[in-house]
Amino acid sequence: MAKRAVHRRARKVLGEEPMALVWCEIHQGIPTPPRDVHRAAGKGRLKPGHHWLLYVGGVVFFFVVVPMMLIDKLGDRIGRGSAQGRNRPPRGGSGRPNPPGGSDGDRGQDPADGVFDGDWNLTAGQLLLRWYGHSPNPKRLVMLARDRVCIAASPRRRLSPAKADDFRSVAEFPLDQARVEGEAGQPRGYATFRFRFADGSWLEVGRLADPEDADHFLRTVSGAHGRRPN
Repeated sequence: MAKRAVHRRARKVLGEEPMALVWCEIHQGIPTPPRDVHRAAGKGRLKPGHHWLLYVGGVVFFFVVVPMMLIDKLGDRIGRGSAQGRNRPPRGGSGRPNPPGGSDGDRGQDPADGVFDGDWNLTAGQLLLRWYGHSPNPKRLVMLARDRVCIAASPRRRLSPAKADDFRSVAEFPLDQARVEGEAGQPRGYATFRFRFADGSWLEVGRLADPEDADHFLRTVSGAHGRRPN
């Protein structure tokens, strides 16, 4: 469970005891918005920030590990290349079978990737455009009060969800403008829930940080707001 510092800070932010709270993230990454929409929203960041150690690891990987892998593969190919060339059977046509049901390019793709409803001009889309502008950290604390839903963020690049005590409200919605929809009893580690807004837009989040907080949060929203429709 979130520690006392988190609940103490939550009470201070809300001005009352939260009914339930949980840390969550955008579980699939923010889809790329149209350029004009992104520009109109201030061209904020669309991805979380990373700790400097991650960049150091990336440099080491690309400049040390990758060259070693390429050299190793090249040596293997030189050793067996001529034998493979003699034993390879002749190929007719393009040699590429057509995938069942047509090519990949014929398949429709969801531009919103299941993250939100797809309309960048509605509440969910506008919230996404400013999601990482409040904090480079991907985690957001969702707090349920009696008359509103509050989304809070910590300015830190790294934080401990059990101990964070410097988060602040970055978005609040009265219950007639937004509700939270989720199902109790979801598998731990895979649970998600949705913000459903009055204009018909929705946003889905996941990666719920603490199993006990997540279970209590989902029980609360499934009992108070009803289950999310399929």
